Amino acid sequence: MTIDSAIARDPLPDCGEPTGEPDAESAATVAVAGAVTVVVCSSCRHPDTPATTASGEAGAAPRPGSLLAADAARAAEASSVIVKHIACLGNCKRGLSAAMLKPGAWSYVFGGLDVDSGADLIAGAELFAGSVDGFMPFRARPESLKQGLIARIPTFDSLKDLP
Repeated sequence: MTIDSAIARDPLPDCGEPTGEPDAESAATVAVAGAVTVVVCSSCRHPDTPATTASGEAGAAPRPGSLLAADAARAAEASSVIVKHIACLGNCKRGLSAAMLKPGAWSYVFGGLDVDSGADLIAGAELFAGSVDGFMPFRARPESLKQGLIARIPTFDSLKDLP
């Protein structure tokens, strides 16, 4: 599914269980050695935005998360960064949310983003792609990625047993 088709869907599902299995092409794209993938939550709303209007109708479409996904896709056009979207990252209280994945490296989750934070996500992903130690350099990150860091998730290889 393209970012454009995600924006065209009306309405997006509410947060919940993932829908569908990833296709073989998506899995192969993410597995490219050294490639950084930015995953944007396309169902995100701003935390203070109600799910329905006062009359009980579904909230505005396209959702802000879809707009962020489209902004990130546009910003990534001239880069090697891969942009994908998912229906929910489960970070609703700190949405708009995105994650960054790189094979063999720690993963990152960001929240509190704006619909026009796509360029920041791609700038951060390019820093991450160039890192030799598998970490995204903190000082060089765009401010929105410094303030919006939710979690840094280790690789399985870096986990340690309890003493």
